[in-house]
Amino acid sequence: MALMAAAVSAALALGSANPASAHPDNVVSTHSGRAATSWTVQRGGPTAVVTLDRADGSLDFSVRQHGRTVLEPAPVGVVTERADLTSGLRLLHRDSRAVNEKYTTTVGKQLRRSVHMNESRFAFEGKDGARLDLVVRASDDGVAYRYVLPGKDGVTIEHEASAFRLPASSPAWLSSYAAPHEQPYDRTTAASAGSGEYGYPALFQVGAENVLLAESDLDSRYSGSRLVHEQGTGRYEVALADKDVHSDGPLATPWRTAVIGDLATVTESTLIDDLAPPSRIRDTSWIKPGKVAWSWLAGFSEAQRSLETQEKFVDYAAAHGWQYALVDDGWKTTDWMPQLMDYAKRRGVKILLWMAWTDLDTAAERDAQLDKVKKWGAAGLKIDFMDSDTRERYQWYDEILKATAERELVVDFHGSTIPNGIQRTWPQVMSMEAVHGAEQGNVRADNIATLPFTRNVVGSMDFTPMGFQFGQRNTSDAAELALSVIFESGLQNFAGSIEEYRARPELARFLEQVPTVWDETKLLKGSAPGRSAGFARRSGARWFLGEMAAGSARTHQVPLDFLSGGKWRVDLVRDGSDGLVRESRLLTRHDTLKVPGAENGGFVAIACRAVPGRASCDEPVRHVPSGTLTVDPQQTVADPGTEVKLDGSFAIDESGPVTDVTLGAKAPEGWSVEGPGATAAELATGQPLTADWRITVPKQPAYGWTEIPVTVTYRDPAAGATAPKLSLRRQARVFVSPPGIDYVSDLPFSAESNGWGPVERDTSNGESAKGDGGPLRIGDRTYDKGLGTHAPSEVTVDLGGTYDRFSADAGIDEEKSDKGSVVFEVIGDGKALGTSGIMGPNDAAHAFDIDVTGVQQLTLRVTDGGDGNDSDHADWADARLHTAAGSARR
Repeated sequence: MALMAAAVSAALALGSANPASAHPDNVVSTHSGRAATSWTVQRGGPTAVVTLDRADGSLDFSVRQHGRTVLEPAPVGVVTERADLTSGLRLLHRDSRAVNEKYTTTVGKQLRRSVHMNESRFAFEGKDGARLDLVVRASDDGVAYRYVLPGKDGVTIEHEASAFRLPASSPAWLSSYAAPHEQPYDRTTAASAGSGEYGYPALFQVGAENVLLAESDLDSRYSGSRLVHEQGTGRYEVALADKDVHSDGPLATPWRTAVIGDLATVTESTLIDDLAPPSRIRDTSWIKPGKVAWSWLAGFSEAQRSLETQEKFVDYAAAHGWQYALVDDGWKTTDWMPQLMDYAKRRGVKILLWMAWTDLDTAAERDAQLDKVKKWGAAGLKIDFMDSDTRERYQWYDEILKATAERELVVDFHGSTIPNGIQRTWPQVMSMEAVHGAEQGNVRADNIATLPFTRNVVGSMDFTPMGFQFGQRNTSDAAELALSVIFESGLQNFAGSIEEYRARPELARFLEQVPTVWDETKLLKGSAPGRSAGFARRSGARWFLGEMAAGSARTHQVPLDFLSGGKWRVDLVRDGSDGLVRESRLLTRHDTLKVPGAENGGFVAIACRAVPGRASCDEPVRHVPSGTLTVDPQQTVADPGTEVKLDGSFAIDESGPVTDVTLGAKAPEGWSVEGPGATAAELATGQPLTADWRITVPKQPAYGWTEIPVTVTYRDPAAGATAPKLSLRRQARVFVSPPGIDYVSDLPFSAESNGWGPVERDTSNGESAKGDGGPLRIGDRTYDKGLGTHAPSEVTVDLGGTYDRFSADAGIDEEKSDKGSVVFEVIGDGKALGTSGIMGPNDAAHAFDIDVTGVQQLTLRVTDGGDGNDSDHADWADARLHTAAGSARR
């Protein structure tokens, strides 16, 4: 691919040649008791030292900072299928240059960036004439090295000798390696950490300095890696995810990188992006970061299958100036996505869609799926479950990034690798998970206070804060709110329920104001890994402050010396005795902001120039009115020729008033609706508008479900008289049974039991709450009626001997399409009447058609298939009772 070739060429063409002998920093010394030659690369910050053992021709790499060795000598070199380039090396020449660049990102801790590095390329030759070039860069905030194998005939790297060696007693914050990078960080020391594998980034404290190990410029050319440690040593070896890596031509490996300095230098560093290739997207004007209303932790898969729920989250986003709503795993069984896209567009909200990476695994799948969601109007994707650092997976990353860029779709990766410069090269990447985040349900304050110094240093981190209704967090409300500033993520997927947001009005107000990208970032004094984390981040003329602290209650003390001169208004939100409270103060850069805090608490603040008459630091936010439309009943059963009474009610929940309101119901063809509906010239927030109708079922209707749409239309006064009216639609569903058929789901149960949650009527089992199932689906077929159960389950109904036959399609529901094994049994008056045998997730529905003449009680039983009941979601779909004498129920 032309872009990739250009990237390799850039990695290999490193400027003008300067003979090694011309460098004054060539030093002949004694190294480990043997003669050695050392060279240094430095630019005001840490000094990289490359040392060649003159006896065996081996290389090592070390780093000094302020006269102290912070990375002790550790080996460098590679072994290829043709040559061992870890020893027997001799220097051919050294070429050096200055690297000076400027670039702008779409997301991050600082949008406009300047890069200043010194670089040396050491060309070595092995015993058999094979070439190994070691490229070393030094900047004010760290060092990095990579290997370049310049041969044109291709090469296979079998092993890297690369390692880092820390002083044994150095405090360390390490995360055990697993492919999704979702393990928590533990505090240990460089030597006492257990033997095993650790993921990037890894943080060590060496005296007054900090060393963060990571990698950069990793793509389809190479394999990902991790650090391997043997307890008792300070040595961490680089291990590749693949057994070997082959290149058909010249090969440049990723940068082995160490961010070095005090904690402010480390957390404010952009070194990982600075080392990455420039953007491959020329016009980035379509890439928009923002805040996201995310419903997963407020309802899981059932919330994703509900159009009404998703409209409510769109409404909340629109009412509070958020830019996006994300529909997560579960939506693919629905048919209303284009309708939601239109609903959101009218309210100024963009829709993001979840997909598994396996939905986009091939070029054909990418073309089909991406073209479909783009046609619908999706703004981007959350792509999940890559769970691998192999070269093959990085090849997929390159393909999906190219395909989404071509279609102008932003991306949020979950179940992913860590950022490694990807957001500079592919600026549509808004965020990546790769963190022990809020979805885990038990993230403690000390681990939260570690992440800003580790994972979030290297790129955007999708932690998904604000999920107050979920899990067992031990942080205060103000500390949770502070994460909107502390954690940097181009898309902030806020995980709260609408009810929890509304219960915290000061939190909702702050989230309206806080941006997700920053012009400048400063670590607040006193921050330390595992204890406290605080940042001041500037957006335009305003500074946003967020700090949280693990442990006992304390007073947060923040020097304001990052501000410029003059008076500043500081609006802060902190924990109070009865929820969040807001305060305002007039301060200068010479003041210290003192805020009383709670246990595991925190605070947020906005600082703006003090201007006479200015009542707050808030800037205008468009609030689109949102409301709730209810119909009663939502669904019912009726006979031909009968009437159904229907009530409708609409009220504005937020951001009223609205004007020109009309509430009405529409009759389907052949049905009749009596009732005038209701209108209002203006409707204030909380004021209801109600109407009722009489619905008449035709004498000869279409059997099955019929929807009676109820619609409200209204105007947003702030949008102007010429703007289209907003609308909200709900439907009442009326089921008409064919003559002689009663559905089991319409009958009272004389007994029921279920292995997970309640037995669901006309929906799948879903989660543990009543009514949280989705459509009944077995294979490719969706059913209107039936029972959603979970093994072990029994449902008993009284028949009274009035029915002739029982029929049903039984199988595992598609909500667990790759799991589960069950047995279905039909029992009449204690006697087995039929069984399905063991059924798995790929089996077609088992058709029951059983004589129940004279049966008094019918029991439908589901047992597990002998392997436990995990994911045993079992449907009795289209479960019917037949009688030649007409409906016994009615």
